[in-house]
Amino acid sequence: MSNSLKVIIDFIVLAILYAVVFFRKWRTKGKAKLVVNTLMYIYISLVLYVTLMPIVVSLPFIFNHPYVSMNMIPFDDYFSGRGDAVRQIVLNVIMMVPFGFLLPLVRKQNVLFSLLWTFLFSLGIELTQPLINGFRTADITDLITNTMGGLLGYFLYLLFKPVINKIISHLK
Repeated sequence: MSNSLKVIIDFIVLAILYAVVFFRKWRTKGKAKLVVNTLMYIYISLVLYVTLMPIVVSLPFIFNHPYVSMNMIPFDDYFSGRGDAVRQIVLNVIMMVPFGFLLPLVRKQNVLFSLLWTFLFSLGIELTQPLINGFRTADITDLITNTMGGLLGYFLYLLFKPVINKIISHLK
C-alpha cells in the first residue's frame, strides 16, 4: 500500500471523527465556537500529518521495531553541526505558533496553561513518533522549540486580541 493511500486513510478517519463527534458538539455552541474549534481541529490534523502520519495503518506494527528513547541533549544537532539543524529549529518553532495562538480562543487560557498545553501536545508527539515507525526519533530540542513556538503564538494572540474579538463578535 502506498504511503499516500495510508495518509488518505488517516484523513478519512479524522473527517469521520469530526463529522460524527466534534461538529455536532461545537455547532450547538454557536458559530464563533464552531469556526474557532474547527480551525484548531484542522491545524492539529495538519500537525499530525507532518509529524506522525500514517497512523491508523501503522498501529498493528508499533511493536515490530525497537523503541529509541528520546535524545536528551538539547540542541545537539546544532552544536555538532549535523544536518539542517537551524532549519529544523525554525520549522519546529513555526509549527507550534498556531497552537499557542488558537488555544486561548478555543478555551480561555493564561500564559502558563497555554505553555503547559503546548508542552504536553509536543511531548505527546515526540513520545509517539518512535512508536509509529522505526525511522522517527524523539528529541528534546523539538520539545523545547515547539514549546517556544506555542509561547510565541500566545504572545501574538495577545497582540492581536482586539482584532480577534471584533472578528469573533461579527460571527455571533
